[in-house]
Amino acid sequence: MKRIIIGIMPQEEIRSRMLAIARGEYKPSPDEPKIWFTSMKSLAEVLSDENRALLKLISETRPESITGLAAMTGRKVGNLSRTLKTMSNYGIVEMRRENRHVRPVVKATEFQILAA
Repeated sequence: MKRIIIGIMPQEEIRSRMLAIARGEYKPSPDEPKIWFTSMKSLAEVLSDENRALLKLISETRPESITGLAAMTGRKVGNLSRTLKTMSNYGIVEMRRENRHVRPVVKATEFQILAA
């Protein structure tokens, strides 16, 4: 499974970095983080023990739908869907539309965290 590099930096610095990239003044190297959080607290909420266990379960069982995953975990579909959407926004999970279902696909189960 792929490893994702995650960076932690204040919002102002993330914004300045993104603007410099957009202006062509800065080119990030391939080993720099692609996902940024503004604090360890926000990172800890997304990659909590429960959410990492969920990622592992998805990776191992490859559920066909969110409903199927909800049945496996005992969580409500709405709650699970919100969690997966948040992880999808950060690029940790991909939500694939297949037939009439949405199937969660884990993009990484290993994370390297760099704090600026």
